Amino acid sequence: MKVPSLIYKAVCISFFVMLAFACNDNLEKIGFSIQPDGEGLAMNVDTLTLSAETVQVDSIFSRTKYPVLGEYVDPVFGSIKSDYMGEFYLPEGIGFHDDVRAIDSVRLLVSYTSIIGDSLSPMQVLVYGLNKQLPNNNYTNVSPDEYYQSPELGSATFTGKNAVYRKEAYYTSAYTVDTMLIYEIGVKLPLELGEKFLTEYKKTGHGSFSDADSFRKFFPGVYVTTGFGSSTILNVSLSSLYVHYKYNDPKGSSQKTDTIRSTALQLNITPEVAQVNTVENNNEQLLAPGSAHSYIKSPAGVYTKLKFPFSDIHSRLGEGQSINLAALTLYADPEVYEDAAVKLSPPSYLLLIHKDSLQGFFEEGKMPDNRTGFLSAAFNATTYSYSFNNISALVNYYNEQNNYKAFDLEYYLIPVDVTTQTNSRTGQVEVTSVSNQMMPTAVRLDKQPENMKLEMIFSKF
Repeated sequence: MKVPSLIYKAVCISFFVMLAFACNDNLEKIGFSIQPDGEGLAMNVDTLTLSAETVQVDSIFSRTKYPVLGEYVDPVFGSIKSDYMGEFYLPEGIGFHDDVRAIDSVRLLVSYTSIIGDSLSPMQVLVYGLNKQLPNNNYTNVSPDEYYQSPELGSATFTGKNAVYRKEAYYTSAYTVDTMLIYEIGVKLPLELGEKFLTEYKKTGHGSFSDADSFRKFFPGVYVTTGFGSSTILNVSLSSLYVHYKYNDPKGSSQKTDTIRSTALQLNITPEVAQVNTVENNNEQLLAPGSAHSYIKSPAGVYTKLKFPFSDIHSRLGEGQSINLAALTLYADPEVYEDAAVKLSPPSYLLLIHKDSLQGFFEEGKMPDNRTGFLSAAFNATTYSYSFNNISALVNYYNEQNNYKAFDLEYYLIPVDVTTQTNSRTGQVEVTSVSNQMMPTAVRLDKQPENMKLEMIFSKF
Protein backbone atom coordinates (compact mmCIF):
# COMPACT_ATOMS: atom_id res chain seq x y z
CA MET A 1 0.00 0.00 0.00
CA LYS A 2 1.15 3.52 -0.69
CA VAL A 3 1.97 5.83 2.19
CA PRO A 4 0.32 9.24 1.54
CA SER A 5 2.72 12.15 1.08
CA LEU A 6 2.70 15.40 3.01
CA ILE A 7 4.36 17.39 0.26
CA TYR A 8 1.07 18.86 -0.91
CA LYS A 9 0.14 19.77 2.65
CA ALA A 10 3.55 21.31 3.20
CA VAL A 11 3.16 23.49 0.13
CA CYS A 12 -0.29 24.60 1.28
CA ILE A 13 0.99 25.49 4.74
CA SER A 14 3.91 27.36 3.22
CA PHE A 15 1.53 29.31 1.01
CA PHE A 16 -0.65 30.40 3.92
CA VAL A 17 2.38 31.30 6.01
CA MET A 18 3.56 33.54 3.19
CA LEU A 19 0.17 35.23 3.05
CA ALA A 20 0.30 35.83 6.78
CA PHE A 21 3.70 37.52 6.71
CA ALA A 22 3.85 39.22 3.33
CA CYS A 23 2.90 42.90 3.09
CA ASN A 24 3.79 43.17 -0.60
CA ASP A 25 4.47 40.97 -3.59
CA ASN A 26 8.27 41.11 -3.24
CA LEU A 27 9.23 37.79 -1.62
CA GLU A 28 12.90 36.98 -1.71
CA LYS A 29 12.42 33.26 -1.11
CA ILE A 30 9.57 30.93 -1.94
CA GLY A 31 9.46 27.26 -0.96
CA PHE A 32 10.29 25.42 2.23
CA SER A 33 12.58 28.18 3.42
CA ILE A 34 10.63 31.41 3.66
CA GLN A 35 11.95 34.78 4.86
CA PRO A 36 9.17 37.37 5.03
CA ASP A 37 10.25 40.86 6.12
CA GLY A 38 13.78 39.63 6.72
CA GLU A 39 12.82 37.00 9.31
CA GLY A 40 13.46 33.35 8.55
CA LEU A 41 10.89 30.57 8.75
CA ALA A 42 12.30 27.17 7.84
CA MET A 43 9.85 24.42 7.04
CA ASN A 44 10.79 20.80 6.45
CA VAL A 45 9.09 17.48 5.86
CA ASP A 46 10.24 14.27 7.52
CA THR A 47 8.95 10.81 8.41
CA LEU A 48 9.34 8.60 11.45
CA THR A 49 9.06 4.82 11.22
CA LEU A 50 7.02 3.33 14.06
CA SER A 51 7.09 -0.21 15.39
CA ALA A 52 4.11 -2.27 16.54
CA GLU A 53 3.42 -5.34 18.63
CA THR A 54 0.32 -7.18 19.83
CA VAL A 55 -0.29 -7.17 23.59
CA GLN A 56 -2.68 -9.25 25.68
CA VAL A 57 -5.52 -7.51 27.52
CA ASP A 58 -6.26 -8.84 31.01
CA SER A 59 -9.62 -7.12 31.44
CA ILE A 60 -11.46 -3.96 30.50
CA PHE A 61 -13.90 -1.60 32.18
CA SER A 62 -17.34 -2.59 30.90
CA ARG A 63 -20.09 -0.48 32.43
CA THR A 64 -22.71 -1.29 29.82
CA LYS A 65 -26.44 -1.82 29.75
CA TYR A 66 -26.10 -3.96 26.63
CA PRO A 67 -24.06 -7.08 27.50
CA VAL A 68 -22.89 -9.63 24.96
CA LEU A 69 -23.74 -13.31 25.30
CA GLY A 70 -22.48 -16.39 23.52
CA GLU A 71 -19.39 -18.03 22.10
CA TYR A 72 -17.74 -17.69 18.72
CA VAL A 73 -14.65 -19.41 17.32
CA ASP A 74 -12.95 -17.53 14.49
CA PRO A 75 -10.38 -19.23 12.21
CA VAL A 76 -8.10 -16.16 12.23
CA PHE A 77 -8.79 -14.21 15.42
CA GLY A 78 -9.37 -17.03 17.91
CA SER A 79 -12.32 -17.56 20.21
CA ILE A 80 -14.53 -15.28 22.31
CA LYS A 81 -16.88 -16.41 25.07
CA SER A 82 -19.03 -13.96 26.95
CA ASP A 83 -21.75 -14.18 29.58
CA TYR A 84 -23.23 -11.85 32.16
CA MET A 85 -24.58 -11.54 35.68
CA GLY A 86 -27.23 -9.01 36.59
CA GLU A 87 -29.46 -7.76 39.37
CA PHE A 88 -33.11 -6.84 38.83
CA TYR A 89 -34.34 -3.35 39.55
CA LEU A 90 -37.45 -3.08 41.72
CA PRO A 91 -39.35 0.14 40.88
CA GLU A 92 -41.16 1.84 43.74
CA GLY A 93 -44.64 0.46 44.33
CA ILE A 94 -44.37 -2.60 42.11
CA GLY A 95 -45.71 -5.92 43.38
CA PHE A 96 -48.56 -8.41 43.14
CA HIS A 97 -52.29 -7.74 43.03
CA ASP A 98 -54.40 -8.70 46.02
CA ASP A 99 -56.05 -12.11 46.09
CA VAL A 100 -53.57 -13.98 43.86
CA ARG A 101 -55.09 -17.33 42.90
CA ALA A 102 -52.16 -19.09 41.23
CA ILE A 103 -48.65 -18.65 39.83
CA ASP A 104 -48.94 -19.73 36.19
CA SER A 105 -45.32 -19.58 35.02
CA VAL A 106 -41.97 -17.90 35.53
CA ARG A 107 -39.59 -17.07 32.71
CA LEU A 108 -36.54 -15.03 31.82
CA LEU A 109 -36.81 -13.22 28.50
CA VAL A 110 -33.52 -12.33 26.80
CA SER A 111 -34.05 -9.77 24.03
CA TYR A 112 -31.46 -8.87 21.40
CA THR A 113 -31.22 -6.86 18.20
CA SER A 114 -27.98 -7.96 16.54
CA ILE A 115 -25.74 -11.01 16.33
CA ILE A 116 -22.28 -11.97 15.16
CA GLY A 117 -21.55 -15.40 13.74
CA ASP A 118 -23.81 -18.09 12.34
CA SER A 119 -27.47 -17.15 12.66
CA LEU A 120 -28.74 -20.69 11.97
CA SER A 121 -26.60 -22.94 14.18
CA PRO A 122 -28.30 -24.02 17.44
CA MET A 123 -26.94 -22.92 20.79
CA GLN A 124 -28.04 -23.35 24.39
CA VAL A 125 -28.59 -20.65 26.99
CA LEU A 126 -28.36 -21.52 30.70
CA VAL A 127 -29.71 -19.46 33.61
CA TYR A 128 -28.45 -19.79 37.20
CA GLY A 129 -29.47 -17.98 40.37
CA LEU A 130 -26.90 -15.86 42.20
CA ASN A 131 -26.09 -16.70 45.81
CA LYS A 132 -24.83 -13.26 46.84
CA GLN A 133 -24.90 -9.67 45.70
CA LEU A 134 -22.66 -8.63 42.84
CA PRO A 135 -19.49 -6.66 43.54
CA ASN A 136 -19.09 -3.01 42.68
CA ASN A 137 -16.82 -4.10 39.85
CA ASN A 138 -17.30 -3.33 36.19
CA TYR A 139 -14.36 -5.32 34.82
CA THR A 140 -14.61 -8.29 32.50
CA ASN A 141 -12.42 -10.67 34.54
CA VAL A 142 -14.83 -11.19 37.46
CA SER A 143 -15.25 -14.94 38.00
CA PRO A 144 -18.92 -16.03 37.98
CA ASP A 145 -17.95 -19.17 39.94
CA GLU A 146 -17.96 -17.14 43.14
CA TYR A 147 -21.49 -15.85 42.66
CA TYR A 148 -23.82 -18.47 41.18
CA GLN A 149 -25.23 -21.72 42.48
CA SER A 150 -26.05 -25.01 40.73
CA PRO A 151 -28.16 -26.53 39.38
CA GLU A 152 -29.41 -24.14 36.74
CA LEU A 153 -32.82 -22.53 37.05
CA GLY A 154 -33.58 -23.20 33.41
CA SER A 155 -32.25 -23.61 29.88
CA ALA A 156 -33.38 -23.13 26.29
CA THR A 157 -32.11 -23.83 22.79
CA PHE A 158 -32.00 -21.00 20.26
CA THR A 159 -30.59 -19.87 16.92
CA GLY A 160 -29.41 -16.36 16.15
CA LYS A 161 -32.32 -15.61 13.83
CA ASN A 162 -34.84 -16.91 16.32
CA ALA A 163 -38.41 -17.53 15.19
CA VAL A 164 -39.67 -15.45 18.11
CA TYR A 165 -39.38 -11.70 17.56
CA ARG A 166 -41.31 -8.47 17.71
CA LYS A 167 -41.14 -5.25 15.72
CA GLU A 168 -40.47 -1.93 17.38
CA ALA A 169 -40.64 1.54 15.83
CA TYR A 170 -37.95 4.17 16.45
CA TYR A 171 -36.87 7.58 15.19
CA THR A 172 -33.79 7.78 12.98
CA SER A 173 -31.22 10.58 13.05
CA ALA A 174 -33.09 12.06 10.07
CA TYR A 175 -36.25 12.23 12.22
CA THR A 176 -38.01 9.55 10.22
CA VAL A 177 -39.70 6.49 11.69
CA ASP A 178 -38.20 3.07 11.06
CA THR A 179 -38.72 -0.38 12.54
CA MET A 180 -36.34 -2.98 13.88
CA LEU A 181 -36.68 -6.62 14.80
CA ILE A 182 -36.13 -7.53 18.44
CA TYR A 183 -35.47 -11.25 18.85
CA GLU A 184 -36.38 -13.02 22.06
CA ILE A 185 -35.23 -16.14 23.91
CA GLY A 186 -37.63 -17.33 26.58
CA VAL A 187 -36.20 -19.49 29.37
CA LYS A 188 -38.72 -21.28 31.59
CA LEU A 189 -37.85 -21.02 35.29
CA PRO A 190 -39.25 -22.96 38.28
CA LEU A 191 -42.72 -22.08 39.59
CA GLU A 192 -41.17 -22.18 43.06
CA LEU A 193 -39.33 -18.95 42.27
CA GLY A 194 -42.60 -17.13 41.64
CA GLU A 195 -44.14 -18.64 44.76
CA LYS A 196 -41.12 -17.50 46.76
CA PHE A 197 -41.67 -13.95 45.48
CA LEU A 198 -45.37 -14.05 46.34
CA THR A 199 -44.74 -15.37 49.86
CA GLU A 200 -42.25 -12.57 50.50
CA TYR A 201 -44.61 -9.93 49.13
CA LYS A 202 -47.41 -11.06 51.47
CA LYS A 203 -45.27 -10.33 54.56
CA THR A 204 -45.91 -7.26 56.68
CA GLY A 205 -44.87 -4.17 54.74
CA HIS A 206 -44.33 -6.42 51.70
CA GLY A 207 -41.10 -7.79 53.17
CA SER A 208 -38.12 -7.48 50.84
CA PHE A 209 -40.36 -5.89 48.21
CA SER A 210 -40.44 -2.74 50.35
CA ASP A 211 -37.44 -1.18 48.58
CA ALA A 212 -34.90 -1.92 45.85
CA ASP A 213 -31.94 -2.56 48.17
CA SER A 214 -33.87 -5.08 50.27
CA PHE A 215 -35.03 -6.88 47.15
CA ARG A 216 -31.49 -7.25 45.79
CA LYS A 217 -30.45 -8.90 49.05
CA PHE A 218 -33.49 -11.19 48.91
CA PHE A 219 -32.94 -12.12 45.24
CA PRO A 220 -29.38 -11.23 44.12
CA GLY A 221 -30.06 -11.86 40.42
CA VAL A 222 -29.13 -14.30 37.67
CA TYR A 223 -26.11 -15.57 35.79
CA VAL A 224 -26.76 -16.07 32.07
CA THR A 225 -24.32 -18.15 30.04
CA THR A 226 -24.27 -20.61 27.14
CA GLY A 227 -23.94 -24.39 27.08
CA PHE A 228 -23.41 -26.15 23.77
CA GLY A 229 -22.66 -24.25 20.57
CA SER A 230 -19.82 -21.91 19.62
CA SER A 231 -21.17 -20.11 16.58
CA THR A 232 -23.00 -16.99 17.74
CA ILE A 233 -22.66 -13.96 19.99
CA LEU A 234 -25.70 -11.83 20.81
CA ASN A 235 -25.90 -8.15 21.68
CA VAL A 236 -28.46 -8.30 24.50
CA SER A 237 -30.74 -5.25 24.66
CA LEU A 238 -32.86 -6.27 27.67
CA SER A 239 -33.19 -9.06 30.23
CA SER A 240 -36.59 -9.34 31.90
CA LEU A 241 -37.97 -11.63 34.60
CA TYR A 242 -41.70 -12.38 34.34
CA VAL A 243 -43.87 -13.97 37.03
CA HIS A 244 -47.20 -14.76 35.35
CA TYR A 245 -50.15 -15.23 37.70
CA LYS A 246 -53.94 -15.12 38.04
CA TYR A 247 -55.78 -12.95 40.54
CA ASN A 248 -59.36 -12.26 41.51
CA ASP A 249 -60.69 -8.87 40.42
CA PRO A 250 -63.70 -8.11 42.69
CA LYS A 251 -66.65 -6.91 40.65
CA GLY A 252 -64.30 -6.48 37.73
CA SER A 253 -66.57 -7.84 35.03
CA SER A 254 -68.98 -5.79 32.96
CA GLN A 255 -71.79 -7.32 35.06
CA LYS A 256 -70.03 -6.16 38.26
CA THR A 257 -69.23 -9.71 39.33
CA ASP A 258 -65.89 -11.10 40.44
CA THR A 259 -63.65 -12.20 37.60
CA ILE A 260 -60.29 -13.95 37.28
CA ARG A 261 -57.64 -12.00 35.38
CA SER A 262 -54.15 -12.86 34.18
CA THR A 263 -51.16 -10.54 34.48
CA ALA A 264 -47.44 -10.63 35.20
CA LEU A 265 -44.93 -9.08 37.54
CA GLN A 266 -42.06 -7.81 35.35
CA LEU A 267 -38.58 -6.94 36.60
CA ASN A 268 -35.71 -5.79 34.36
CA ILE A 269 -31.94 -5.63 34.57
CA THR A 270 -31.36 -1.87 34.23
CA PRO A 271 -28.52 0.66 34.60
CA GLU A 272 -29.71 1.40 38.16
CA VAL A 273 -28.43 -1.98 39.38
CA ALA A 274 -25.24 -3.99 39.00
CA GLN A 275 -24.49 -5.87 35.81
CA VAL A 276 -21.21 -7.63 35.10
CA ASN A 277 -20.20 -8.79 31.61
CA THR A 278 -17.48 -11.45 31.77
CA VAL A 279 -15.33 -12.21 28.73
CA GLU A 280 -12.84 -14.97 27.93
CA ASN A 281 -10.60 -14.89 24.85
CA ASN A 282 -8.22 -17.34 23.26
CA ASN A 283 -5.61 -15.11 21.62
CA GLU A 284 -2.67 -17.49 21.41
CA GLN A 285 -2.36 -17.32 17.62
CA LEU A 286 -2.46 -13.51 17.68
CA LEU A 287 0.50 -13.23 20.07
CA ALA A 288 2.94 -15.36 18.06
CA PRO A 289 6.32 -13.57 17.75
CA GLY A 290 7.81 -12.60 14.42
CA SER A 291 4.53 -11.81 12.72
CA ALA A 292 4.34 -9.23 9.94
CA HIS A 293 1.08 -8.05 11.46
CA SER A 294 -0.30 -6.75 14.71
CA TYR A 295 -3.83 -7.35 15.95
CA ILE A 296 -6.68 -5.58 17.69
CA LYS A 297 -9.62 -7.55 19.06
CA SER A 298 -12.62 -6.75 21.23
CA PRO A 299 -13.96 -7.17 23.78
CA ALA A 300 -11.02 -7.58 26.19
CA GLY A 301 -8.91 -9.35 23.58
CA VAL A 302 -5.68 -7.73 22.36
CA TYR A 303 -4.38 -4.24 21.64
CA THR A 304 -1.66 -3.03 19.32
CA LYS A 305 1.14 -1.14 21.06
CA LEU A 306 2.89 1.49 18.95
CA LYS A 307 6.37 2.78 19.69
CA PHE A 308 7.21 6.31 18.54
CA PRO A 309 11.07 6.50 18.48
CA PHE A 310 11.32 10.29 18.61
CA SER A 311 14.89 9.97 19.85
CA ASP A 312 15.75 9.14 16.22
CA ILE A 313 14.86 12.70 15.20
CA HIS A 314 15.95 14.44 18.38
CA SER A 315 17.90 17.07 16.43
CA ARG A 316 14.63 18.23 14.87
CA LEU A 317 12.90 18.68 18.22
CA GLY A 318 15.00 21.37 19.88
CA GLU A 319 13.71 24.62 21.38
CA GLY A 320 12.29 26.98 18.80
CA GLN A 321 11.20 24.11 16.60
CA SER A 322 7.65 22.91 16.30
CA ILE A 323 5.75 20.21 14.47
CA ASN A 324 2.87 21.81 12.58
CA LEU A 325 1.39 18.65 11.17
CA ALA A 326 1.81 14.96 11.98
CA ALA A 327 -0.38 12.52 10.09
CA LEU A 328 -0.64 8.82 10.83
CA THR A 329 -2.48 6.28 8.68
CA LEU A 330 -2.60 2.61 9.65
CA TYR A 331 -3.61 -0.06 7.17
CA ALA A 332 -5.64 -3.20 7.79
CA ASP A 333 -5.18 -6.43 5.89
CA PRO A 334 -8.27 -6.90 3.68
CA GLU A 335 -7.36 -10.47 2.74
CA VAL A 336 -8.46 -11.68 6.18
CA TYR A 337 -12.07 -10.80 5.45
CA GLU A 338 -12.14 -12.64 2.13
CA ASP A 339 -12.51 -15.86 4.12
CA ALA A 340 -16.26 -16.46 4.47
CA ALA A 341 -15.62 -18.18 7.81
CA VAL A 342 -14.41 -14.89 9.32
CA LYS A 343 -17.42 -13.13 10.81
CA LEU A 344 -15.67 -10.42 12.83
CA SER A 345 -15.54 -6.94 11.30
CA PRO A 346 -12.97 -4.19 11.93
CA PRO A 347 -13.87 -1.84 14.79
CA SER A 348 -15.34 1.44 13.56
CA TYR A 349 -13.02 3.60 15.68
CA LEU A 350 -9.66 3.30 17.40
CA LEU A 351 -8.41 5.25 20.39
CA LEU A 352 -4.70 6.10 20.32
CA ILE A 353 -3.75 6.65 23.96
CA HIS A 354 -0.51 6.94 25.91
CA LYS A 355 0.02 3.79 27.96
CA ASP A 356 0.31 5.81 31.19
CA SER A 357 -2.98 7.62 30.49
CA LEU A 358 -5.10 4.51 30.01
CA GLN A 359 -5.81 3.86 33.70
CA GLY A 360 -8.90 5.81 34.67
CA PHE A 361 -9.74 6.95 31.15
CA PHE A 362 -12.86 4.81 30.71
CA GLU A 363 -13.68 4.58 34.42
CA GLU A 364 -13.88 8.37 34.73
CA GLY A 365 -15.67 8.90 31.42
CA LYS A 366 -12.85 10.98 29.96
CA MET A 367 -12.61 12.21 26.38
CA PRO A 368 -9.54 12.27 24.12
CA ASP A 369 -7.58 15.44 24.91
CA ASN A 370 -5.62 15.45 21.61
CA ARG A 371 -2.35 15.27 23.51
CA THR A 372 -2.31 12.00 25.40
CA GLY A 373 -5.28 10.53 23.54
CA PHE A 374 -6.62 10.78 19.98
CA LEU A 375 -9.67 9.36 18.26
CA SER A 376 -9.28 8.02 14.74
CA ALA A 377 -11.53 8.92 11.87
CA ALA A 378 -14.09 6.22 11.13
CA PHE A 379 -12.64 3.09 9.54
CA ASN A 380 -12.28 3.60 5.78
CA ALA A 381 -13.70 0.47 4.15
CA THR A 382 -12.38 1.54 0.72
CA THR A 383 -8.71 1.88 1.67
CA TYR A 384 -8.98 -0.41 4.71
CA SER A 385 -7.32 2.16 6.90
CA TYR A 386 -7.56 4.22 10.08
CA SER A 387 -6.43 7.84 9.93
CA PHE A 388 -5.23 10.15 12.67
CA ASN A 389 -5.13 13.35 10.66
CA ASN A 390 -3.02 15.51 12.94
CA ILE A 391 -1.34 14.34 16.12
CA SER A 392 1.31 17.08 16.17
CA ALA A 393 0.18 18.12 19.66
CA LEU A 394 1.32 14.70 20.89
CA VAL A 395 4.90 15.40 19.79
CA ASN A 396 5.01 19.02 20.90
CA TYR A 397 3.47 18.24 24.31
CA TYR A 398 5.88 15.45 25.23
CA ASN A 399 8.82 17.33 23.74
CA GLU A 400 8.14 20.12 26.21
CA GLN A 401 7.43 17.67 29.06
CA ASN A 402 10.85 16.09 28.49
CA ASN A 403 12.61 19.49 28.41
CA TYR A 404 13.53 18.96 24.76
CA LYS A 405 15.70 15.96 25.62
CA ALA A 406 15.58 12.74 23.59
CA PHE A 407 12.51 10.60 24.29
CA ASP A 408 10.43 7.74 22.94
CA LEU A 409 6.72 7.12 23.48
CA GLU A 410 4.50 4.05 23.67
CA TYR A 411 0.81 4.28 22.81
CA TYR A 412 -1.99 1.73 22.66
CA LEU A 413 -4.51 1.32 19.87
CA ILE A 414 -7.82 0.38 21.50
CA PRO A 415 -11.15 -0.45 19.82
CA VAL A 416 -13.84 1.90 21.11
CA ASP A 417 -17.52 2.61 20.79
CA VAL A 418 -18.28 6.26 20.04
CA THR A 419 -21.51 8.10 20.82
CA THR A 420 -22.25 11.26 18.85
CA GLN A 421 -24.92 13.93 18.66
CA THR A 422 -25.64 16.75 16.24
CA ASN A 423 -25.22 20.24 17.65
CA SER A 424 -28.56 21.93 17.01
CA ARG A 425 -26.90 25.34 16.72
CA THR A 426 -23.97 24.54 14.44
CA GLY A 427 -25.18 21.37 12.75
CA GLN A 428 -21.84 19.74 13.55
CA VAL A 429 -21.65 16.13 14.71
CA GLU A 430 -19.97 16.04 18.14
CA VAL A 431 -18.53 13.11 20.07
CA THR A 432 -20.24 12.85 23.45
CA SER A 433 -18.69 9.68 24.87
CA VAL A 434 -15.98 7.12 24.18
CA SER A 435 -16.19 3.68 25.79
CA ASN A 436 -14.61 0.27 25.42
CA GLN A 437 -16.00 -1.65 22.46
CA MET A 438 -18.01 -4.53 23.90
CA MET A 439 -19.21 -5.98 20.60
CA PRO A 440 -16.84 -8.55 19.04
CA THR A 441 -14.61 -6.88 16.44
CA ALA A 442 -11.13 -7.63 15.13
CA VAL A 443 -8.61 -6.22 12.70
CA ARG A 444 -5.17 -7.26 11.47
CA LEU A 445 -2.82 -4.34 10.86
CA ASP A 446 0.07 -4.34 8.40
CA LYS A 447 3.20 -3.42 10.34
CA GLN A 448 5.66 -3.48 7.44
CA PRO A 449 7.95 -0.42 7.80
CA GLU A 450 6.62 1.26 4.65
CA ASN A 451 3.15 1.31 6.22
CA MET A 452 4.20 2.48 9.66
CA LYS A 453 5.18 6.04 8.84
CA LEU A 454 4.38 9.14 10.84
CA GLU A 455 4.63 12.03 8.37
CA MET A 456 5.56 15.38 9.84
CA ILE A 457 5.99 19.02 8.85
CA PHE A 458 8.47 20.98 10.99
CA SER A 459 8.88 24.72 11.31
CA LYS A 460 11.54 26.85 12.96
CA PHE A 461 11.64 30.60 13.35
